[in-house]
Amino acid sequence: MDVANKLLSTSTNRRRVLSFLAGVPMLPLAGCVTSGSVNDAGLYGASRHTNAKLAPLTKAVTEVNFIGMQAPSLANPEQMATMFVDSKMQAKFSDGSEQVFDLSYTPFFITGDMVPDGKGGTTRAGQLYNIDNQPLYDASAGQPVPFYSNCPDGSSLIRVKGANVPGVKGNPVFAVVQFEYASMDRSGKDTWGRLPSPIAVLTLDQNPDTGELKLVKYHNIDTSPVHGLWITCGASLSPWGTHLSSEEYEPDAHNLAKEDDGKFLDFSKALYGNQNKANPYHYGHMPEVFVNPDGTGFVKKHYNLGRISHELIQMMPDERTALMGDDATNGGLFMFVADKPRDLSSGNLYVAKVQQTSAKGVGTGEFKTQWIHLGHATSAEVEAMANTFKPEDIMSVKYEDPKDASYTKVYYGGKPNWIKLNPNNRMAEKAAAFLETHRYAALKGGSMAFSKMEGTTVNVKDKIAYSAMARIEKSMVDPVKYGDYGVQVAQNKSGAVYAHRLSGGQKTINTNQAIDSQWVPVSMSVPPNLAGEDIAADNLGNKSHPDKVSCPDNIKFSEKMRTLFIGEDSGTHVNNFLWAYNVDTHQLTRILSTPAGAESTGLHAVDEINGFTYIMSNFQHPGEGVEKNSKINAQIMPLVKRNYKDNYGAAVGYLGLKMDS
Repeated sequence: MDVANKLLSTSTNRRRVLSFLAGVPMLPLAGCVTSGSVNDAGLYGASRHTNAKLAPLTKAVTEVNFIGMQAPSLANPEQMATMFVDSKMQAKFSDGSEQVFDLSYTPFFITGDMVPDGKGGTTRAGQLYNIDNQPLYDASAGQPVPFYSNCPDGSSLIRVKGANVPGVKGNPVFAVVQFEYASMDRSGKDTWGRLPSPIAVLTLDQNPDTGELKLVKYHNIDTSPVHGLWITCGASLSPWGTHLSSEEYEPDAHNLAKEDDGKFLDFSKALYGNQNKANPYHYGHMPEVFVNPDGTGFVKKHYNLGRISHELIQMMPDERTALMGDDATNGGLFMFVADKPRDLSSGNLYVAKVQQTSAKGVGTGEFKTQWIHLGHATSAEVEAMANTFKPEDIMSVKYEDPKDASYTKVYYGGKPNWIKLNPNNRMAEKAAAFLETHRYAALKGGSMAFSKMEGTTVNVKDKIAYSAMARIEKSMVDPVKYGDYGVQVAQNKSGAVYAHRLSGGQKTINTNQAIDSQWVPVSMSVPPNLAGEDIAADNLGNKSHPDKVSCPDNIKFSEKMRTLFIGEDSGTHVNNFLWAYNVDTHQLTRILSTPAGAESTGLHAVDEINGFTYIMSNFQHPGEGVEKNSKINAQIMPLVKRNYKDNYGAAVGYLGLKMDS
């Protein structure tokens, strides 16, 4: 008999268990009502129901662990085509007893659904809008139809003091959800990065007995005050209760017409109706979303955290220090230290300079981390420079060797550039630091070698931050082709999660000035079991070991569960997974599988809201790449299309304890 079966006990009232567990020191997941499936095929893949014996109310939970599930296979194609969950949560009590609970996934909606707008009407979830807040339509296949996203990404679950929204019967809770892009139009053409990104506030009604969440209101946020939003990827919750968004893959202001076949020009056309109106220096920054007590919200954009490929930022407990993921080839590890707590409008920007302490070309590497100061600025002054300066006012960029010694060769996006600051602009250096951050960081000696550094999170108790490196390749592997920035490790296209040891008392190596933070990364390496493994394609088409992480992307740490949650963005796992990694035992456990071709997104581990714990989880672009996989296409793609609006829809929801309705 396996461990899970040994732990199972019989017969309990699920709601009594949840109500009891909500008040103990180690909080459980909130409940999910799963009876009454969305469609007859069991779209949300609820696992086999397992009851657990009710513990006496005098006990306390001392530890929470997860019991994993097998990866779905062609033995049950439905499971490969859905958000499938067959994992469990094990609670250990102070008297030595244990209980096991089934987990299940509950969606708030599938994008494209009509959802309540809080005004007595409905609105379309994930709808795209232009700068005037008018809905965009897609006429690529003839009759115009609403253009909505199939790529929900970063989310935050938020409590707001004094919240009062009509229709909420229990506790009002809010979720901010951003929609990164729409992956294709109705003609099938790729539209990544060619359309503006919407962001919404969901008002959720929290059942005070079970923690179950139900959607009451969907409010689209007006992004026109910040010039619209561009490729909003991951997100995090600030310690002061705001949603810290992102703008990924900053457009190359010197090469708009040629970069990705004029992608930014198409974005400008969709947003403004004019392909030349959008200013590239307005994008690639860090938006912050504030939620109002009535379930509306507004956004500010911080222009002084560096213009990079922002995956997301993670604020440290001092409420001043931010560590930033940079999803790029020739990317860097960046840090921002605000002048004041809870205020990102002014501060210092830094880039890491790493020294590899392990053998070159072997494994995932070990590094000593030092810091280079790039500059200090307010958001207002950087925005003013963005409004004023043309690219040539800041620096000259050549894509072929100009044979001019006044230019410096750097690597940008995997390609050589030759750059020179404008000697006639006294503000050129500051403008370059905050508006041409990748190139300037390379010029100043930063280690611009990382490849697809994605999500970032922090383990406060152990003073360790984590960064997901989705793929270890190119600039991390080949210093001859991609520039020698002091990093050379073995190629691993399955990626890894790196841990950063954090410390105070650090000084910059270029100015010898003290860094005013106790949360500065000083070393980085990969913990046990957090590196993926490349394999020859298996019978499903997996090119990464299915029982190890592949292309880690979204990561979030739960302090109370001592668990690092890892979501995948992989073309090398047929189904991407959500993993739970216990940082004490180093056990890696698969707890959720997304539909084939979909990326696991929107990850947010919430330790406590009104006595309940939540794992928020979305997915995006279901079915992507499946048609090219002859091993599964015929059986899986029709099911994915049936479940998710011909692949134009994707789910926003959460993982919790399974309950009876």
